[in-house]
Amino acid sequence: MIALLQTITRLLAFISKEFIEVTRRPGAIISLILGPFLIMSVFGLGYNGYRHPLETIIVIPPQSGLPTDLSTYRDVAVGMDVTQIAPDATGPLERLRNRQIDAVIIAPPNLEKAFRSGSQSVIEVHINVTDPIQQAYAGVLAARLASEVNAQIIKQAASQGEQYALAAGQQSVTIPPYVIASPTRAEVTNEAPIAPAVLSFYGPAVLALILQHLAVTLVALSLVRERTSGIIELFRISPISTTEIIIGKVLAFGVLSAAISAVTVALLVTTLGVPLLGSPLLLGAVIALLTLASLALGLFIAEISDSERQTVQLSLLLLLASVFFSGFVLPIEEFTPPVRIASYLLPVTHGIRLIQDVMLRGWTNEAWEMVALAIIAVVLLGLTYVLLRRGMTRA
Repeated sequence: MIALLQTITRLLAFISKEFIEVTRRPGAIISLILGPFLIMSVFGLGYNGYRHPLETIIVIPPQSGLPTDLSTYRDVAVGMDVTQIAPDATGPLERLRNRQIDAVIIAPPNLEKAFRSGSQSVIEVHINVTDPIQQAYAGVLAARLASEVNAQIIKQAASQGEQYALAAGQQSVTIPPYVIASPTRAEVTNEAPIAPAVLSFYGPAVLALILQHLAVTLVALSLVRERTSGIIELFRISPISTTEIIIGKVLAFGVLSAAISAVTVALLVTTLGVPLLGSPLLLGAVIALLTLASLALGLFIAEISDSERQTVQLSLLLLLASVFFSGFVLPIEEFTPPVRIASYLLPVTHGIRLIQDVMLRGWTNEAWEMVALAIIAVVLLGLTYVLLRRGMTRA
């Protein structure tokens, strides 16, 4: 009985000790509770669910006899922003392959002639996407486009009155019913180098997310552990400088992150079948910039944290925000402008797009995002230097 009471007493002592430790850091509890709530609130208020219309060029062949003014097609092409009417498809398709526009619609030549001969015309819809969801969305828009065009054709035929009806009746034997009901159909062609499956598309995104979280967590815990254990006090009286500490941390964990990145990329390509169409050197440069920006973010988190527990909490909150606002789950374009701007402050936002471009397209036309990663790294390393130097100032 005495032994049982002693065990209970020791357990209660441990429980009270942990409660005291928690209450001594109310900020940690507040961040643990309010952090996820704040992220979810921003997500709920910032997501508007509005898909940006696809910037589209419509190609009208001269022999088609169709009108060439923009106003005629803006109401027909639902979900598409028609910016130009072109007579030839060569230029628009080149712009599409360079990702300067989102879609090219090529109208069928001799639409009325094909209808009277009993043939169904084809509306060609060309896109350039690697996202399976966006490809499916383009297919829905193409089907709606064909439906709108068919409605306009049928309406025009009906408005021509009895004379047209008599002509149609004379050809009723040669015009199949499905052609009368649907004079046109839409066919979607994806101009992207490949149309990856869901696994291949999200594999590079997961790689970027893992790299950021790994770099942030490891370097932040390393620095905050040195601060809380008193090692920084030894650095004060040693000849080592603040710059050397930061560079040493970046190099050490940079090498570790590089090794993990190489293994992860190899597994993605060889085991999961994710294509690598771009140069390995370009992919390595993107990963290096992402790692550098992530390490800078981790060092900054360590400097504003007062314990390992708070560092872990902030790292997890950063991971949660990265999942919601980096484009990993939903396109950034579907958020309101303030949230969209904030999302570009996350290194993983740029990393996801760049790694997907290099691996799935072989190149990227978003070179500014590499510059953005470099700027994030420089700014955060500068802030870390100021904070760390202030803490190491000799009395």
